Amino acid sequence: MSDPHADLLRLGLVQTHAQADATANLDHTRALIRRAAEEGAQVVCTQELFLTPYFCQVESDEHFRLAEPIPGPTTTRLGELAYELGVVIVASLFEKRAPGLFHNTAVVFDADGSLVGRYRKMHIPDDPRFYEKYYFTPGDLGFRVFDTQFGRLGVLICWDQWYPEAARLTALAGAEVLIYPTAIGTWQGELELKDAQHDAWRTIQRSHAIANGVFVAAINRVGTEDELDFWGHSFVTAPDGSILAEANAEEAVVVVGCDRAQIDAAREGWPFLRDRRIDAYDGLGERWLGDE
Repeated sequence: MSDPHADLLRLGLVQTHAQADATANLDHTRALIRRAAEEGAQVVCTQELFLTPYFCQVESDEHFRLAEPIPGPTTTRLGELAYELGVVIVASLFEKRAPGLFHNTAVVFDADGSLVGRYRKMHIPDDPRFYEKYYFTPGDLGFRVFDTQFGRLGVLICWDQWYPEAARLTALAGAEVLIYPTAIGTWQGELELKDAQHDAWRTIQRSHAIANGVFVAAINRVGTEDELDFWGHSFVTAPDGSILAEANAEEAVVVVGCDRAQIDAAREGWPFLRDRRIDAYDGLGERWLGDE
């Protein structure tokens, strides 16, 4: 068994597009996970809702039929693959918790194939072509860290990645890396904003890495689906904010080594955790402080 405290954590990011056929998407993603493992990845992560096209562009009750329970048929196949390859798998699914109750959920499988746990997306957007509030109940499991054979993983999902509170709480729980399965792109009615939006997305992930002294991995889908142009450009950021590896705007598997010694170096050089004024942050529990 590999030493969970070894210096190098090798992350694999699977960036792809989605067809209408969920079985085909699962088979294709499994093949890409296998490729990442062959290239040395110890922890392999999928994009958000990898089984289907991004269905939240419209509000339709037909799309609730895409959800499945956890555990369920997809988690069975992913757990078998994790066991076969001896890798940790982080995958994003549309969870049917009960009739009429659905979540946007990430599952974590350890290298022995066991289901370590799940994270339910906490922040649910409602923007043009991102109508997620229609489908997903906000998560009720809190911000979580998962102990696996290859490291302590903090898992959040897409819209969560804009919130420093989520990153901070997950880092404070002991995460070595923040993993964000993502489906982000530009609505075709706002293409003039694409470059600025993409730059903001990269910047906020780098800021989480710097402010918390952790690695950050953002795994995005790619290609055009209906009226959304997904950017791709999945990447891994070091604790000092530098980009260790980044995909382009095509299907890709990215494998990168994350040296845990960089966490100590970053936190000792920039001791943000030491200097936090935890006695002065009561207002963070309020919606707004500007009312008279």
